[in-house]
Amino acid sequence: MTAPARIHIQALTKYFGNRPVLDGIDLSIALHEVVCLIGASGSGKSTLLRCINGLEMWDRGTVRLDGVPIDDPGFGGGTLQKRIAIVFQSFNLFPTMTVRDNITLAPCKVHGKARAEAEKTAHHLLTRFGMAAFAARYPEQLSGGQQQRVAIARALATDPDVLLLDEVTAALDPELVGEVLSIIRDLKARGLTMVIVTHEMGFARDIADRVAFLEGGRILEEGAPDRMFLAPHNARTRRFLQRIIDAGRL
Repeated sequence: MTAPARIHIQALTKYFGNRPVLDGIDLSIALHEVVCLIGASGSGKSTLLRCINGLEMWDRGTVRLDGVPIDDPGFGGGTLQKRIAIVFQSFNLFPTMTVRDNITLAPCKVHGKARAEAEKTAHHLLTRFGMAAFAARYPEQLSGGQQQRVAIARALATDPDVLLLDEVTAALDPELVGEVLSIIRDLKARGLTMVIVTHEMGFARDIADRVAFLEGGRILEEGAPDRMFLAPHNARTRRFLQRIIDAGRL
């Protein structure tokens, strides 16, 4: 039996001026599924994530969460962001707040959770990610890998149904990439539904249930990782992956 769609995207189209950055995207993400979006810079991957989270509005098409359009008034202002969280490559932590306060801000201020409960959740997440000793520190006192762990913890503090990850290792030194990827593997093992934009092809092949290749705002091909990386059907996908192989990144 086919798993129900947690996210269903149909004919999604968005323009920047006269240029389509998303050109009729159709994509479904099942409950507990991990989908990796790959493609060259400017292919529409990050814009697609921002539309899924309601941070960008589109011109045509629909995005549904559990069958309900995400622009439905029933979601309310903060409910959508509680259910679909996003982590960016640039961390986006508040520099004047401690690690603990960065994590508890949205649960307390946006979603009305009691401070003690929010701090308990923050402590649990920081302990899980090996960051409990850094709760009172500020972002500038952390390494890039530590900041990204805090950013992921902050996204998880609202217990989202879906986690979107936008090139979360792109701003990290190579030796820090592994620690962030291990956290994402753990989240997959726990059954969290995720959509991941990544240039880490080996990681995508390892973690994804499905890989989608984007170019020019369109999904040219999608499929299981082994099939996509070993025997892609589309000639453009083959050329893209061959460049990755030639660069020693797969």
